Amino acid sequence: MRILAIAAAAFLMAGAPAAPRLNVLFIAVDDMNNDLGCYGHPLVKSPNIDRLAKMGVKFDRAYCQFPLCSPSRSSLMTGLRPDTTRVFNLSYHFRKGLPDVVTLSQLYRNNGAFAARVGKIYHYGNPGDIGTSGLDDKPSWDLVLNPAGRDKTALEPEIINYTPKRGLGSAMCFLSDKEGRDEEHTDGKVATEAIKLLEEHQGKPFFLAAGFYKPHTPYVAPKKYFDPYPMDKIQLPKEPADHLKAVPKPALASTAPHPLFGVTEDQARECKQAYYAAISFVDAQIGRLLDAMDRLKLWETTVVVFWSDHGYHLGDHGLWMKQSLFEQSARVPMILVAPGAKGNGKVCARTVELLDLYPTLADLSGLTPPKEIQGASLRPLLDDPSKAWDRSAFTQVQRGAFPGHAVSTEKWRYIEWDGGKAGTQLYDRESDPQEFVNLASDPKHAKVVEELQALVKKNWPVRVTGGGEAPPKK
Repeated sequence: MRILAIAAAAFLMAGAPAAPRLNVLFIAVDDMNNDLGCYGHPLVKSPNIDRLAKMGVKFDRAYCQFPLCSPSRSSLMTGLRPDTTRVFNLSYHFRKGLPDVVTLSQLYRNNGAFAARVGKIYHYGNPGDIGTSGLDDKPSWDLVLNPAGRDKTALEPEIINYTPKRGLGSAMCFLSDKEGRDEEHTDGKVATEAIKLLEEHQGKPFFLAAGFYKPHTPYVAPKKYFDPYPMDKIQLPKEPADHLKAVPKPALASTAPHPLFGVTEDQARECKQAYYAAISFVDAQIGRLLDAMDRLKLWETTVVVFWSDHGYHLGDHGLWMKQSLFEQSARVPMILVAPGAKGNGKVCARTVELLDLYPTLADLSGLTPPKEIQGASLRPLLDDPSKAWDRSAFTQVQRGAFPGHAVSTEKWRYIEWDGGKAGTQLYDRESDPQEFVNLASDPKHAKVVEELQALVKKNWPVRVTGGGEAPPKK
């Protein structure tokens, strides 16, 4: 009987899903660009993100799939490009067309891990939906927590808004909180609740997502985070006077009126100061999480991922915020700390995508992802950040009637609007990283344009327009 019992147990174990080899601490920030100390910014104070970069692999050329919150986050969490999820706006949910899709955290949950979300991972109206679940995905989580701090509950009437016709979630607006403590703000509460969950679940497999809301507008933070950024140090980009003449109109349509939503340069500088203060504030909350990882001795069993959903303009090309296809909008900060990875502490200059996080984490944890996911595991780059890598990054936007599609390679960034009918852009990433000189019409680069157009057509064989429609039934 004992032999039969052992055999039965072995059979049940063989048929059960394998538990993840590693836990995941999934740290998301909202609207944070690469203006960070570890990415070479001379002014921004981000000691804790910098600390994480020294521990893991910092990806220097990571790109989002769509520079808008919900499309980007939906793509990352499903491992599918926006043309597959059909998420092009802030209202459509990917499960309307893909009811059986298995999300990244759901994969861990299906394999016996505890999956929890604190704060924003899928789309929230920020700040409107703070305190609610927003456009969340119930199958992704065992537990969700939606904290709301004084920035939402007490301070909103005091916020300075230089674009009053725009809602706070898309306005040039800010506030220096002279009285509140970190722990009283929403992101402080996110850190507090995430630390509690680390403490409670440290002994079993977990996927813990900590979604911070800053530096997304309104740029609100305790006053002490404004102090390191005196206004005489805050300047708007100095750019060639005529560099926008060769830029297609749809490329600038994300900021209307252009430039700077019509605010003055001094007002924009105040907003930039506040944006940097918000970065330093959320950096401090991330530091609290890293301290908890130290205290609980979780580094040997946990993959830590840091990512932003897209980049952010701060006056370059006269633009502000996101939804453009310029580098500052499409490029994101991304850091992975994987236990035992040989590349930890190094920088990877290969071109990668947020889409790659799903297969990478599954690979590291010994889980089998769905066959249809569209990214690639970055595990080879975690062991050798300089390893040859032949993949490109693809980013898209929908500017009304003008869909935009971009491809980034090791040397080039190519952008076309409405299949090229509304204009094209080509930038040499090595000689022109700020994208001032559009080479698309230069006959010397006709061959390059042709090759990059072929990549765009291969990635988007059919151009999906509109947004929110479910794929046709087969």
